[in-house]
Amino acid sequence: MNFNTWFNELQTRTAKNSGAGLVAFKALLERLGHPQSRYQIIHVAGTNGKGTVCTLLAHVLACAGAKTGLFISPHLISPTERMQINGTEITTDDFRRVVETVLSCAKEPLNLFEILTAAAFVYFAEQNVQFVVLETGLGGRKDPTNVCVPVLSIITSIGLDHTRLLGNTLEQIAAEKAGIIKPGVPVLAGGVSSAAKHIIATTAQEKQARLTWINTGELPGQAYEQNVRLVSHAAEKLGIDERVLRGALETVKLPGRFEVFRHGGKTIILDGAHNPQAIENLLSFWCHTPFATQPAAVLCGFMQDKDYPRMIASLSAYFKKGIVTSPPSLRAADREHLAPLLPSGWKFTIPVWEAFVAAQQQADVILVTGSFYLVGAVRGWLGK
Repeated sequence: MNFNTWFNELQTRTAKNSGAGLVAFKALLERLGHPQSRYQIIHVAGTNGKGTVCTLLAHVLACAGAKTGLFISPHLISPTERMQINGTEITTDDFRRVVETVLSCAKEPLNLFEILTAAAFVYFAEQNVQFVVLETGLGGRKDPTNVCVPVLSIITSIGLDHTRLLGNTLEQIAAEKAGIIKPGVPVLAGGVSSAAKHIIATTAQEKQARLTWINTGELPGQAYEQNVRLVSHAAEKLGIDERVLRGALETVKLPGRFEVFRHGGKTIILDGAHNPQAIENLLSFWCHTPFATQPAAVLCGFMQDKDYPRMIASLSAYFKKGIVTSPPSLRAADREHLAPLLPSGWKFTIPVWEAFVAAQQQADVILVTGSFYLVGAVRGWLGK
């Protein structure tokens, strides 16, 4: 069985599994020999920006000479993107091997993220890395990654996302994200609302964790700048020379995050803005780019558990032409739910490749946004 078929089967059989939970997950790691305790971890949570911060910080650490693991999600093209060492993805053979190692030790059904988290812990321990930059999956408090004891915790932002699981208010979501704060472990936090700020500050005080605010308010249109500031402060706390930091930030690559391609005489911009806050940040930034004055169209698609009515409304205020599609995922929102929301000048098209072609026919500048699964699919075609 080839790797893609094997991984698709793994996804399918774990799709409806709620997982083992933290107690059983900790027991699994004990049977695996506590791999997560064999390197220094920087643990990163947040509604938006955590993937960017993780990728930036891992690159900075690697440029400083440290063998550094990076665990992120979701992937754009291949699941091997989720586990990297100094920018090199795990091989498909090693990926499959460490997943099978985890499954052989499991005594309870695991969900996909639990499997991949444990597999990453095992892989990084095998490879004798010095640091691991670890991105949470969902929330923080109950997330499988939260079994770690990091040397530094980072909370990038707080917004209304995954509300069915994390809560309907910023305070509730902040409490879930602040769940990664550990006793005595320093914390960096980005710009959040006053309500979220109070929750994070109170949690840090209770845990006697030194908290540093990188920004005390929202930064519309400047999300990337805030992420860079978080990484810069993290690098300082980790003892990284400022010259190394500057060089790393100049050479880092951020796939699927305002990534620009030329294809068939068109300009294609890929940006995985997967929730309303991310869409607003993207649009605020868009207004300060040369693309804002050019005729442009948008190609977008969303997961069914996202607030896609709000995202479509935001995008349609900027783009008069748009194509909506269903990303290649079991969790994708479909025609039945999306089509009634579309404004004049927009249409729903599937499959994704036909939607991409339709978007190209509408304008010379195409923004592909929404789900990372959509962005990844388009990026894979452009790469070929």
